[in-house]
Amino acid sequence: QVQLVESGGGLVQAGGSLRLSCAASGRTIRNYAMGWFRQAQGKEREFVGTISWSGGNTYYADSVKGRFTISRDNAKNTVYLQMNSLKSEDTAVYYCAAASRPGVLVANHEYDYWGQGTQVTVSS
Repeated sequence: QVQLVESGGGLVQAGGSLRLSCAASGRTIRNYAMGWFRQAQGKEREFVGTISWSGGNTYYADSVKGRFTISRDNAKNTVYLQMNSLKSEDTAVYYCAAASRPGVLVANHEYDYWGQGTQVTVSS
């Protein structure tokens, strides 16, 4: 079993930056692909980005390409989401997730474990 806890959310002005962290416990994340999703008020949860087991491959939604970066530190059992040039449309609850299967995983159902989410609010 893997427990995931996100942190680092908050209020930031448009154009600013935030770094979210996802700390895992229970199992090492070495053999898990990790993903980030977000859900805005009144909208469906959407894919943000994913990182492979080794950390060598990443894939991002078009809406965040060039602005967000996923990284992982397996020794610390932690995954990060660096968010730059934030826009008001980035406002959402952000969730991290872990998947035991390999590949480029962009769908909710492909992930086995989820964190509780952390709120990111971007003001205009």
